[in-house]
Amino acid sequence: MREKKSSSILHSISAWLIMLPGLILFAFFVWEPLLESIRLSLYTAKGIHLMDFVGLKNYIAVLQHPDFLPAIRNTFLYTFWSLIIGFLIPIIMATFITETVHMKSFFRVGVYFPNIMPGLATVMMWGYLFRPGKTGVFNILLSALGIQPFDWLASPAWTIPLIVLTMTWKSAGSTALIYMAGMGSINPELYEAATIDGATPWKRFLHISLPSIFGLGKTLLILQIISVFQILYEPLVMTNGGPNNASISVMQLVFRYAFEDYNYPMAASLSVIISIILVLLTAVYFKATKGKKPEYSTN
Repeated sequence: MREKKSSSILHSISAWLIMLPGLILFAFFVWEPLLESIRLSLYTAKGIHLMDFVGLKNYIAVLQHPDFLPAIRNTFLYTFWSLIIGFLIPIIMATFITETVHMKSFFRVGVYFPNIMPGLATVMMWGYLFRPGKTGVFNILLSALGIQPFDWLASPAWTIPLIVLTMTWKSAGSTALIYMAGMGSINPELYEAATIDGATPWKRFLHISLPSIFGLGKTLLILQIISVFQILYEPLVMTNGGPNNASISVMQLVFRYAFEDYNYPMAASLSVIISIILVLLTAVYFKATKGKKPEYSTN
């Protein structure tokens, strides 16, 4: 009995020793900055040096700032459009490539290729495509068709969807590969049986592929929401938050507080507010989807 207990203790110690480097790195790079941000948000500061304790005054100033509500609204619009465009496209790409018989490796490399480009280079490239007047690539194509040039990023209704399209072009390929890996673990006999029964590609996706990637999709969905809430350089470079704050994001507002106004306590306060929003959204999402999973069917 003692030997069994000693063995269990040694096993626990070994497990903790294995996790210790990761826990130290996690505490240093995640928890310490988070706690320091909370602390900074409760003080006034001169540069990065804390001055006077002011409690929730910085939070009140952030909530009352005229750019706060537009930034929150736009960030939720970014999230909405990313779910409409950016969440569905990788699933569609993964399904088509999985159903492809020839040149699968070629298509896998092709869809992943945009992901290896630096993010800033991608944004600048799409900025040239959307450039107003007769010098933008898309406007050149429209002119060739006899259509008047369009001021793409100057329209508040178009700005956010076009920025989301830019983000999707860059990142959809890597997400599609993750879905393809999930679909690759499906027993091929299920597809063969469905094909013999006369199931169309749409029915094979709906009743076989979709249930197999449901859990993966739940995780990637919340990760995408978290990622979209941190959107910064796309609106910063392409529109600088314009026109008239139509594309400003909460992270761009944090950037303005920290690196334009040098008001680090307000930047920290807004960062804490963003963290609270994301925690609440994550909790509500997993509560709402808990235990829900499609079942396999070939009918």
